[in-house]
Amino acid sequence: MAEQDWLAGQFEANREHLQAVAYSMLGTVSEAQDAVQEAWLRLDRSDPCAIGDLRGWLTTVVGRISLDMLRARKARREVYPGSWLPEPLVDDAADGPEHEAVLADSVGMALLVVLETLSPAERFCFVLHDVFAVPFDEVARIMDRTPDSARQLASRARRRVQAAPQPDRDVTRQRRVVDAFLAAARDGDFEALLQVLDPDVVFRMDLGPVSRIAHRPIAGADAVARQILATAPRFAHLAQPVVVNGGAGALFGPRDKPIAVIGFTITAGRIAALNLIADTGKLQHLTIQP
Repeated sequence: MAEQDWLAGQFEANREHLQAVAYSMLGTVSEAQDAVQEAWLRLDRSDPCAIGDLRGWLTTVVGRISLDMLRARKARREVYPGSWLPEPLVDDAADGPEHEAVLADSVGMALLVVLETLSPAERFCFVLHDVFAVPFDEVARIMDRTPDSARQLASRARRRVQAAPQPDRDVTRQRRVVDAFLAAARDGDFEALLQVLDPDVVFRMDLGPVSRIAHRPIAGADAVARQILATAPRFAHLAQPVVVNGGAGALFGPRDKPIAVIGFTITAGRIAALNLIADTGKLQHLTIQP
């Protein structure tokens, strides 16, 4: 009993880390929780004396479980209407260097969006090695590949990540840009919107699997500004500043039952991407962390 209590305590000490690994792999909180719970069941059936580095063992187990889950849901995603976006992590907007230091370590929405374009194998190799520092030898063993093959998969993923817009890290600066965007949307000011949008901005909308309208991504400042002005003035007054996956964002509607959450990718002082999540399944369990 004492050994099991010790094991449970060690697992709980690593739970936040394991949740981060699974969320980076899967992009949803609920699936990440399922992966972490499955890891506990496997640990409970294992011989602790044969494990060695418990944190490393749990990291690779959660990664393997998440990889299996990614592969299993691939067919379901093929019929998803419009853009599939990750489930957002939302915190109260706050300023100050200490808060920004915490946000700098968050799994950003921009990175998660790029990860969704990768194959499960590429995502697995990149997340475990580049994000969580699992050696390629271990990554390759889990996938039954050679270390060189794992390196190549991670390298392809890394090129995709590096080619995407790289977000500004200054959250206070991000907030100023988002505030200017929301003010322009409220006022219906087309020219002001163009001032804060990158010429190649992309607007993605995830309305959920039951949506009857498949909103494909909209690209280009002019097209995005026109789409915003067609809908946003009716809802912009409902916007509340929040932090979405470590970056400046906005929540629409009451906090206990939000209508939508939008995350922004700010690059060189302009909005390079807007990711609007209005899937009720991704918002119904949303908890705003103070």
